[in-house]
Amino acid sequence: MEFFVSLLIRSSIETIYLTGIIIFFGLILGVLRNNSIKNIYKSLGFNAVMVTGFIGVPIHELSHAVLALIFRHDIRKIKLFQKPDNNGVMGYVDHSYNPNSIYQQVGNFFIGVAPIFGGVITIIALMYFSIPNTYNKFIDILFNSLHINRIEKITIEGLLTSYGHLVKSIFLGENFRNPYFYIFLFVAICISSHISLSMADIKGASRGLIVLFLLLVILNAFGLSIEFMDKAILKYNILISGMLIVALILSSITYIISLGLLLVKKL
Repeated sequence: MEFFVSLLIRSSIETIYLTGIIIFFGLILGVLRNNSIKNIYKSLGFNAVMVTGFIGVPIHELSHAVLALIFRHDIRKIKLFQKPDNNGVMGYVDHSYNPNSIYQQVGNFFIGVAPIFGGVITIIALMYFSIPNTYNKFIDILFNSLHINRIEKITIEGLLTSYGHLVKSIFLGENFRNPYFYIFLFVAICISSHISLSMADIKGASRGLIVLFLLLVILNAFGLSIEFMDKAILKYNILISGMLIVALILSSITYIISLGLLLVKKL
């Protein structure tokens, strides 16, 4: 009995190591996204939501589709953008998988959370072309953070300070004299407005999460675990966190702008 309890605890901790940071940021991004959309709708109307969706929704759905292909799922139908249906759905990817394939079942988790990373990668690519100085600063922060070997208070404070400087670099005076900056800001807002996960995404991701947990239980039962990979897992989490922080920064900016629009509307 003690072995079984220890097995479950160890497997749970390892599952959190691998997916916890994604789930944590995903929940925050979901709250920011929902409130931003509500504010944009109240201040500018339905058409404004459609404008953000015209850019944001296809990127959201293509992210699902790319990961579905990587995990060898069968894509039956894809809708990149449409007028919201009765459930508010503006796009979808209908895919199926082989329930006997552990690889495809675990893939459900990564397919479900794919829009977060698809959106961030698109924004970073756009940053490279429109505000290269900010892009270079982000890459420097990301690569410097990969040298971290343990998480301590001073380490976290240093990372937060670095990303604080990144936010300031986005809104430097020289950027406001750059016409490409406004294109970046507009597209980033559109993507951030649709970067979070729908209930269908969360449901699909949860299936993969359960299978991943069971896989770790089996590996640990046979004496195999990811403990020997602790440094690799740490760097994985730091790398993922860096991308998710960018998503959080831009989603926060979108939320603040939506609040400003709502305030102007009320005045």
